[in-house]
Amino acid sequence: MIYRRGMARLPDLEAWAIFASVAEHRSFSGAAEAIGLSKATVSKAITRLEAHLGQSLFHRTSRRLALTESGKGLAERAARMLAEAQAAEEAAHDAASAPAGMIRVAAPMSLGLLAVAPAIAAFLADHPGIEIDLHLSDARVDIVAEGYDIALRIAALPDSSLRPRKLADMPMHIVAAPAYFAAHGRPTHPAQLGEHRCLDYTNVTGPWRFFGPGGAEVSVRPRGPLSTNSGDAMLPALRAGLGIAILPEFLVGADLAAGTLEAILTDWSPPSGALHLMTPPGTLRPARVEALIDFLADRLRNLRTKRSELPR
Repeated sequence: MIYRRGMARLPDLEAWAIFASVAEHRSFSGAAEAIGLSKATVSKAITRLEAHLGQSLFHRTSRRLALTESGKGLAERAARMLAEAQAAEEAAHDAASAPAGMIRVAAPMSLGLLAVAPAIAAFLADHPGIEIDLHLSDARVDIVAEGYDIALRIAALPDSSLRPRKLADMPMHIVAAPAYFAAHGRPTHPAQLGEHRCLDYTNVTGPWRFFGPGGAEVSVRPRGPLSTNSGDAMLPALRAGLGIAILPEFLVGADLAAGTLEAILTDWSPPSGALHLMTPPGTLRPARVEALIDFLADRLRNLRTKRSELPR
């Protein structure tokens, strides 16, 4: 390392990069294999970094390696430094070379199967040097800690250090089957939903909230025969007339058009959502990630209400 009189010691960037890899793999051996170094070199770098910081970064046992509280706090910063350095190197490469390498993507399950997976298939056909690790789940992921390059989310976003890009509005509808209304009646006010059978989406916690004429606001606690973390899993129960649900237009648009489901309380609206593409903090991204961001933004910005009209 380089020293200059009167200046603080430069950071041990190699050790920080190795720490980021060990934190990701939770293993010295796994990190060593991933970055092409010996296990001894990895171990020495972590020992060197811990000595410089004056604190332990890992709890080590014969069977397990776990981050200390200090290590947890520093792992995200280390991952960010490594990502920025990798992006800087890629940006310095010949701009004419084709993007290549791995991209890790997280997306909601229903939207992922319906629209993201077909879009990614088309992207891969045009970019043979790129590989994609696609993770589909309606559970929220920690983009930085879990090492994702891109995450798609349908939600009103909280403040965070992530970089969001809005792709499309996501209108929400209060829906049920005609058979349900025939058996249980049709609510005319959101407050009446507390007396009805409701199907609950468990990844959004708390009461159902509605905004109506004149700035009115109503909250209702849903109760009913089905709670699930998948919007797609609600559709068979909805079509069978088992309850009322709130779902995005891309899931129920075809049913609304066909009449198998009907929208109610149309002068009241649940909190509006939007499809956002999220990336980790920082402005430098590999060319392969930028290419996929632009591709997904173009393919998903006009998300249709009918499944048959979604981009192919």
